[in-house]
Amino acid sequence: MAGPEQRTSVTLSPAKRPIRLMHHDAGERPFIVIWEVTRACQLVCTHCRADAIRSRNPFELSTEQGCKLLDDLASFGTPRPLVVLTGGDPFERPDLPELVAHGASLGLSMALSPSVTPRLTREVLVELHDAGAKAVSLSLDGASAATHDAFRGVTGVFDDTMDAARMVREVGYRLQINTTVTRDTVHELPGILKTVLELGTTLWSVFFLVPTGRGKLLNALTADEEEEVLHWLHDVSELVAIKTTEAPHYRRIALQRAGVVDLDSAFPVGPLRAALREATACLLTGDEPRRRMPRPPIDVNSGRGFAFVDHVGLVYPSGFLPVSVGSVHERPFPEIYREAQLLQELRSPDLFGGRCGHCEFRTVCGGSRSHAYAVTGDPLAEDPSCGYQPVAGLIPATVQDRAVSPSP
Repeated sequence: MAGPEQRTSVTLSPAKRPIRLMHHDAGERPFIVIWEVTRACQLVCTHCRADAIRSRNPFELSTEQGCKLLDDLASFGTPRPLVVLTGGDPFERPDLPELVAHGASLGLSMALSPSVTPRLTREVLVELHDAGAKAVSLSLDGASAATHDAFRGVTGVFDDTMDAARMVREVGYRLQINTTVTRDTVHELPGILKTVLELGTTLWSVFFLVPTGRGKLLNALTADEEEEVLHWLHDVSELVAIKTTEAPHYRRIALQRAGVVDLDSAFPVGPLRAALREATACLLTGDEPRRRMPRPPIDVNSGRGFAFVDHVGLVYPSGFLPVSVGSVHERPFPEIYREAQLLQELRSPDLFGGRCGHCEFRTVCGGSRSHAYAVTGDPLAEDPSCGYQPVAGLIPATVQDRAVSPSP
């Protein structure tokens, strides 16, 4: 568990921006919406949240219904939510260019999260880019073909992913790499980082395994191990922009570390972080990567600035939190997002149980609601993947003085 030495509180100037806040009320409009346009996929990934299937579901949202959903998302007005079309494999849908073009025409920022299969071709990428898609995320879950191919369930997909990533950049997209970390793959993170840098990645999104779907069969990190990995990620965030998925306590760590000169004294390095550091230094020796100001993580969580729509139109707080709050067949998405009881509760951190409910960082972290639900069956319960012990009555100066700035 995190000890007292990790409860550092400092006052910062707003220019430091350890985290970002949304400009708008998260209860009124989401920052990002993920739409699972299909559950069909030709891969058999061991961690798959969706438990994907080979063929498309005949009850998927139709083209017309999908365009209506995009109309609803655009109706929030400025700033409109970011929209990510995912799956399964979104490239299984022949009407994908039409959906992208419609969303882009409404002023929505459209992104794609395809699987690396024979459907991912330069021709299709060009067509979708011309339709208005601006970013593509690809998954890389191992530093070698052996690890990644085993994770994805298809031989050769690692090499195909390398080719696809270069093609994505050449066509003109921003490239995001998604990595799911487990106890079995955690030591490959430095090697994956090296590849991420070589590919010219705009954003590295590290997913912390939630035991749902096929992911129940894998080994998640312990809370202490997750803390170590999050500190390492912050260490390397000067090399590439980092985003964590289902680990909102990365924001807590960013706040705790802000302004601290001797980080190793304030946050003693454990064996896992030491091993990650050593491997990173070894792999990057001689490359001299360009350093940059770390990208501050944004204050978004399940149901709070974030929502997920599945292939048949059910709305969820997150793709990893399988509790439906409504259907776009029955109510407009904005109405569901603003009025669903669970989403309102998820935006009220004082309702959270255990340590999360009285943690001094609850308004900017809130814990992984998906982990809480997966382990306890209660989405408002304490997050078991975070080992931090709150300090009763303490409000960090970084939060109190609003040294966290709205997102640009």
